[in-house]
Amino acid sequence: MLDNIRWDADLIRCYDTPGPRYTSYPTAVQFNHKVGPCDLLQALDGSRKARRPLSLYVHVPFCANVCYYCACNKVVTKDRGRALPYLERLEREIELIACHLDPRQKIEQLHFGGGTPTFLSHDELRRLMGHLRKHFNLLDDDSGDYGIEIDPREADWSTMGLLRELGFNRVSLGVQDFDPAVQRAVNRLQSLEETRAIIEAARTLQYRSLNLDLIYGLPKQTPSSFARTVDQVIALQPDRLSVFNYAHLPERFMPQRRIRSEDLPSPAQKLDMLQRSIEQLSAAGYRYIGMDHFALPDDELAIAQEDSRLQRNFQGYTTHGHCDLIGLGVSAISQIGDLYCQNAVQIAEYQATLGQNLLATQRGLVCDRDDRIRRAVIQQLICQFELDFASIESRFTIEFRGYFASIWPHLQRMHQDRLIALGDSRIDVLPAGRLLVRSLCMLFDHYLVGQNPQRFSRVI
Repeated sequence: MLDNIRWDADLIRCYDTPGPRYTSYPTAVQFNHKVGPCDLLQALDGSRKARRPLSLYVHVPFCANVCYYCACNKVVTKDRGRALPYLERLEREIELIACHLDPRQKIEQLHFGGGTPTFLSHDELRRLMGHLRKHFNLLDDDSGDYGIEIDPREADWSTMGLLRELGFNRVSLGVQDFDPAVQRAVNRLQSLEETRAIIEAARTLQYRSLNLDLIYGLPKQTPSSFARTVDQVIALQPDRLSVFNYAHLPERFMPQRRIRSEDLPSPAQKLDMLQRSIEQLSAAGYRYIGMDHFALPDDELAIAQEDSRLQRNFQGYTTHGHCDLIGLGVSAISQIGDLYCQNAVQIAEYQATLGQNLLATQRGLVCDRDDRIRRAVIQQLICQFELDFASIESRFTIEFRGYFASIWPHLQRMHQDRLIALGDSRIDVLPAGRLLVRSLCMLFDHYLVGQNPQRFSRVI
């Protein structure tokens, strides 16, 4: 078992700088418009020939209400009729993609995100899942990881029953905070009781895994109020927890302009919230997986980390990183072999392009050899908290220390600060460095030089 993480306020103050979350390397900031539909089709052809297993991500952008903190790609509307034209274009995209794949390629992982996927009516959800099953090889034995994001305000027992019937076995619930003052400040009124009702439905209907999302640093939060929320969440006993740092970037995300800066907790209060949350979750038996994620010891993520099988992609930590990831819907991102590509981010453009029977691929990136080397290094560090140089050297035919000579003094400084143990043949992230692993990964990021750091959230 990995050692417990160690809180070191001095090191946090020193290394807590803005940086990528590394759901990919290179990150989406590097995507360019040189990549288009032809590149996607070529990558799909390679996936088909290799008959690699697949992971599908389906983006449903609609929300009935705006949450002021949200930075997701979404369309806020009360008009449920807007879903049908989008669904029709999404179905066309499914058809255009699926015809370039082998029907024997199994869908090991499926995830519906948003937005609010349950904005779709029950009939629309049935229709969409039926279309996916018609064109992709979805598993029928409940062995796949098929998850969906749920807003408890947009779901009930009948919704949970329908989703289970359609094949979903994992749910992720947005909570953020249970304090009414905080909820009013971010325009998300959601009671503990309605959240508990959805969790009870999920357990009764034998969903395999339950994740809850929390955010610290929201307006009106205090360390004591957030500690109460964490205690309430622990009592609900989710299998996994995400505890995200709120990044206030009103110049980039218009809804955040409705949040008053004077209502935000101070940086010191935010650190206090995180520290207390870690202590509470650790005492309750949760393991720190990394990058704001916690899981019970018998959860698949925790087991995969123990067995050095944990990976990371655009869906976060996963046990299915070996799959080609196909993103469907507006703004969705695919990762197929060495290709990253993203659909149009504006719904009008997405729908118009598919309306002409054309793929909506708008930008992306093809990894070169250096990208592949650095991606492998960052993946190992952020998932396993360790790196054996020989594994990289043999895989890519390089001499590790020579290849990364320019960053060696920075690694030595981290070693001296006891964030890492730097040896002749490996790096081990020490307990004090696990919260700051993004800072370590940033050293290996070739693209960060000259980047505007305000594009990213802070490490802590």
